[in-house]
Amino acid sequence: LDSSLFTEGAETLSLSLSPPLSPQPSILSLSLNSAMASSTEPQHKEEQEEETTETTAATEEEDTGAQVAPIVRLQEVAVTTGEENEDALLDLKAKLYRFDKEGNQWKERGVGTVKLLKHKETSKVRLVMRQSKTLKICANHIVLPSISIQEHAGNDKSCVWHATDFADGELKEELFCIRFPSVENCKTFKEKIEEVAESQGTKAEESEEATSTANLLEKLSVGESKDQDEKTKEVPVSAEKKDKVNQENSGDEK
Repeated sequence: LDSSLFTEGAETLSLSLSPPLSPQPSILSLSLNSAMASSTEPQHKEEQEEETTETTAATEEEDTGAQVAPIVRLQEVAVTTGEENEDALLDLKAKLYRFDKEGNQWKERGVGTVKLLKHKETSKVRLVMRQSKTLKICANHIVLPSISIQEHAGNDKSCVWHATDFADGELKEELFCIRFPSVENCKTFKEKIEEVAESQGTKAEESEEATSTANLLEKLSVGESKDQDEKTKEVPVSAEKKDKVNQENSGDEK
């Protein structure tokens, strides 16, 4: 037998026994697989979100019945501004300065709303200004008849005046300067201050006249009481004289 036949058969057998080659995946199949995978991911996310929302809703709906008592009970406190018994005569936005004597310069006091408030009972008018953000009081003083308000260094938008201020909780002599965004507001403020000062002056004069008339009435009442006392004192003296006269007359008769 020829040996070449066996070798050829072995080669054919080995070739037949070798596994078939798998075909290589195409680009189209890869893109389809990735698209399908990406499309399934949002579905899983939506399902998970729905499950979480359902669980949270279920926990919210459950009522455990537990009641937690507060550690500290706070009482309701009525918040007052101190302006309840006053009527606003003026309300303007401005920037306030005060003069620092030690540093010899103007210092900003705050930006906010300046008001002229008239008391409903006493009719006194005070100037109040608060900062716009913190509502801290920048100025708080009574508008007196002696107040003098002037323009600051020829600036039509600024005014200067002296006042005894109570913004810091104690009376202080202050020199204020206020600046408005427009000339009209500054003019309105100045005219209103002068008008209030004049009205307060007339009321002060009226009160002085009232006190003077009251003093006159007191003097008159005191004078009348003195006259009455003198009359009452004269009565017993005249009676004594009459008794003496009667005694003398009776002695003469004897």
